[in-house]
Amino acid sequence: MPSRPGRDSRSRRDKPEPKKPRPKAAAPRGKRPRRAAAHSPTATPRAASGAPERSMPTKTVYEGRIEHLQILDENGRLDERLAKGTLSDEDVVFLYEHMSLCRAYDEIAFKLQRSGRMGTYPQNIGQEAAAAGAGFALRKGIDWLVPCYRENAALFLHGLPMEKILLHWMGDERGNQIPEGVNILPISIPIGTHPLHAVGIAWAAKLRGEDRVAVAFFGDGATSEGDVHEALNFATVLRLPVVFFCQNNSWAISVPSSKQFLNKTVAQRALAYDAIGIQIDGNDIFASYKAMKDAMARAKEGVVTFIEAVTYRMGDHTTADDARRYRDAAELETWRQRDPLLRVRRYLTAKNKWDDAKQEAMEARHKARVGEIVKNAEGIEKPSTADIFDYTFASLPPELERQKDTMRTAGLAQHPEQERLTR
Repeated sequence: MPSRPGRDSRSRRDKPEPKKPRPKAAAPRGKRPRRAAAHSPTATPRAASGAPERSMPTKTVYEGRIEHLQILDENGRLDERLAKGTLSDEDVVFLYEHMSLCRAYDEIAFKLQRSGRMGTYPQNIGQEAAAAGAGFALRKGIDWLVPCYRENAALFLHGLPMEKILLHWMGDERGNQIPEGVNILPISIPIGTHPLHAVGIAWAAKLRGEDRVAVAFFGDGATSEGDVHEALNFATVLRLPVVFFCQNNSWAISVPSSKQFLNKTVAQRALAYDAIGIQIDGNDIFASYKAMKDAMARAKEGVVTFIEAVTYRMGDHTTADDARRYRDAAELETWRQRDPLLRVRRYLTAKNKWDDAKQEAMEARHKARVGEIVKNAEGIEKPSTADIFDYTFASLPPELERQKDTMRTAGLAQHPEQERLTR
């Protein structure tokens, strides 16, 4: 069979030559050719080349720990080892009577508001031990208390007349007129703003070389405010004699702690500023006293302490609130069993330092005392118009002196026919 033309008859040398690869274009002037990528088959791994691999070690640069302190449990049992050097039996009796007076005062203040004789009021019930223990550790007339509004037990220990708190909530500004020599700032209603004031007091004491400690009291909700963090930063950087005392009562008005932060503790916020953080049983008066005493010793060395006192707000946020709308009744009942007053009474009874007869006599004294306090607050003389001048300036400028004398503004003083400041 004849072969097909162009197939079998074609010789090997007639086949076309294979194409040679085109030479690579030279890199533009000024640019170096790109090196092979590390994953390219032409790249040589470091290990394959014989050079040892470098290992960059990691290291821990900071570790933090928060300890919890409890000395007197809810059944009135005391850890003798931890309690050594803290409160004597006489101290505990005194503080129990003081906290009981504050509780009686609190209950009457609530009734005054409900009967229309006072404005809104934030009850302190359930949180007396945190404030009383810390306040008892501070030096009266030396150290400074910078409170919010649930520290009545501490304020009264340091000389604030009990009428002052009632006057404040009755809308009388004379309730904020702190007597000379009482180292307390007026109670702070804005949340978290006042720790900066405590830092300022501590800074002034340091600059003057004074042996003083300033303590800022606030709630867990305040730690969500920037002012508290700024105060912590100032205090630690400047190594100031200041203590931060947080009463963690689980609720920022109607917001539970679980919706504020994921921290296991509030005290660990201190670690970010290199302060000492400690959590205590806030219903344990021994723990509150010891924690504050230890914090004061550190403060004198320029070491800042943040104390978280775990307690519970047994009343509403204020008389304008109804906690039944957002709080479980079973939770409240659990904390009623941890009432700081019941705890101390059980302890004293077990030591034969208290009995029913003493309780009855004390309650009668407190009822009479609180009645007298209410009478003084409600019977205070009415303020005069001159008060708006007298408590603003150390010495009045001439223009204001003229206004005070004439009870007219400077302009109206030239025109008597115009409206007077008083009728």
